[in-house]
Amino acid sequence: MNERAAAAPRRVVSLPLIEAASAHSGTRRRTTGRSDAIGAPAHEPPTHSPGHRHRDDRRLIDSHGRIITDLRLSITDRCNFRCVYCMEPEVRFAPATALLTPDELVLAATACVALGIDRIRLTGGEPTLHPDLPRLIESIAALGIRDLSITTNGSLASRNSMRRWMDAGLRRITFSLDAVHADAFTRMTRSPTPVEAVIDAIEAAIELGLAPVKVNAVILRGRNEDQVAPLASLARRLGFEMRYIEYMPLDSGRHWTPEHLVPAEEILALAAQAGELVPLGRDARSSTSESFRFAGAAAPGARIGVIAPVTRPFCGACSRLRITADGKVRPCLFSLREFDLRDALRDPSLRAAGASTHRRMIEDLILDAVWTKQAGHGITAEGFRQPARPMSSIGG
Repeated sequence: MNERAAAAPRRVVSLPLIEAASAHSGTRRRTTGRSDAIGAPAHEPPTHSPGHRHRDDRRLIDSHGRIITDLRLSITDRCNFRCVYCMEPEVRFAPATALLTPDELVLAATACVALGIDRIRLTGGEPTLHPDLPRLIESIAALGIRDLSITTNGSLASRNSMRRWMDAGLRRITFSLDAVHADAFTRMTRSPTPVEAVIDAIEAAIELGLAPVKVNAVILRGRNEDQVAPLASLARRLGFEMRYIEYMPLDSGRHWTPEHLVPAEEILALAAQAGELVPLGRDARSSTSESFRFAGAAAPGARIGVIAPVTRPFCGACSRLRITADGKVRPCLFSLREFDLRDALRDPSLRAAGASTHRRMIEDLILDAVWTKQAGHGITAEGFRQPARPMSSIGG
């Protein structure tokens, strides 16, 4: 795994967090990108357009016409769970010097916001393990984006910690909860964390107003499909959006096969055991989830969602970009090619050119990376290749 590669000596950008957060400027135009490449096989488009014309508008637009407005920013590769669909127990993490510093994370976010990103989700690994999380939230929130959220397994999301994150500027929180029953939860997570602790954290987030609270579950054949209905019942009772995710080939053990897949149609049939579901469609064209409400009485905010990248791919409307904790730009979750942002952030010659020139060069790298975004993930296409990185190293 490339997480084990030796890291170059750390060269820390001396830009303070709050300075970095306020450094961007300019008016951003928003349009809706369009592509008909839904579910198309993955490929590597041209690395540039003639004359770098895609840079002219200073917007994140790919070669298929999709406008990128959502950033998944991984702030650590560390995790205290070893979920069966993600990380094998023997996985070792990258050395700390290989990961972006808080200043570098904020500078990367600042460049993306200057190019039109207006929604950022902090991911990992487990992002709540980051020792500077409140300060990171505060600095990124200062960029003035429309939405700042975090994804967590909930093990460290106490009421007090979530209140601190809210005070720092966090808008929303998404939990991972793959089972309600204790035995099934332990089998899925390979963690000593009790499932009750995660459910308590979800309830606390709802009470604090980190809404809409969303809860994700990856469903695997023979592992936790029997938990679909209990999870739906929990959502109906507490009032959150329960989102079921089809199992994707992103596990470090590379055990994924189609036989492990529980398709969206079957997941929805199982969820309907908790109550009749009324389709709502997607909240936006670029939304990953198809949403449903309960036909009968339910707590406010109770919804069901299904994220079905394998059987109902939504690549043609994708608006997402990913930056890994070690500073690699990944235009697609399933990209086979990465762009090294960390070296650009740390390069002494680029930094010597001055803050504005350095930022412009970082922006150009991100613009060029986005231009190569592939048409689709191609999971079901002949010749599909699973990325070398597992999900925990990419960032959810």
